[in-house]
Amino acid sequence: MTALTNELNARMLTWWIILRIALEERLVYRGDFALGTLMRFLPIVTQIFLWWAIFESVPAPSGEGENKALVGYSFPDMVAYYLLTMLGRAFSSMPGLASGVARQIREGEVKKYLTQPVDLIGFLLLGRVAHKLAYYSVATLPFAFVFFLCRGYFSGGMPDLYTLSIFIATLLLSFLLGFFMEVCLGLVGFWFLEVSSLLFVYMLFNFFLSGHMFPLDMLPDPWRSIVEYIPLKYLAYHPAAIFLGKIPRDQLLFELMIEVAWLIFFVFLARWMYARGLKRYSGYGG
Repeated sequence: MTALTNELNARMLTWWIILRIALEERLVYRGDFALGTLMRFLPIVTQIFLWWAIFESVPAPSGEGENKALVGYSFPDMVAYYLLTMLGRAFSSMPGLASGVARQIREGEVKKYLTQPVDLIGFLLLGRVAHKLAYYSVATLPFAFVFFLCRGYFSGGMPDLYTLSIFIATLLLSFLLGFFMEVCLGLVGFWFLEVSSLLFVYMLFNFFLSGHMFPLDMLPDPWRSIVEYIPLKYLAYHPAAIFLGKIPRDQLLFELMIEVAWLIFFVFLARWMYARGLKRYSGYGG
């Protein structure tokens, strides 16, 4: 029992050192990131004018004056939705992860994980956790500033505590889901030397079917029903829809359980692909 406890303590200490070093490395080059993050919100002005023009072209319902809506979204809802999807994407996006995994496999760097007591997937996960911690330690203020300026678009106000808790939980799950989906794509590199075309196709579908471009409610059937059964919606649309009350309160826990199920699936898929890939892997040289 003592030996097991010592081994567990040693492993936890190793993971903590990796996380701390990764976090320190990222904080070093994040000094000017606050301004850069704030500048990322400038395109939202274009997006606001775009949706304003769309809603201006929609005839108001008879007897309702200027209360125009598209599939349940008013103009303020659309602006709030777009802001919330940017927040969701900040959690779920994993720039360079899949291509980095594929490159390590192609160039033979993966062999260092076979000779050192460090797991590849665990190491990458800690690196991304450190990345997000460093990101939000700097980006929280610009995010808060932009949301404060646009507070008038959140006509529904803050959701209740239960809904807010589910919203926060789904943001955290979107981070893990986005990570393991990208890792699975990168691990395809064990079977194909070049995965850039696959990554391009994935990013294209991800941009549209995650809800980052527009609310998925706007999709006509059968596409709307198809999107309901794939995990991409949890990367952007789902958190925003929860916050805005577009998902019935009695369905929130069920939707969260489905997201957890998708996460478990991709965790096991990543582990299976890594184990099978190592059986195919051959490293040469010093």
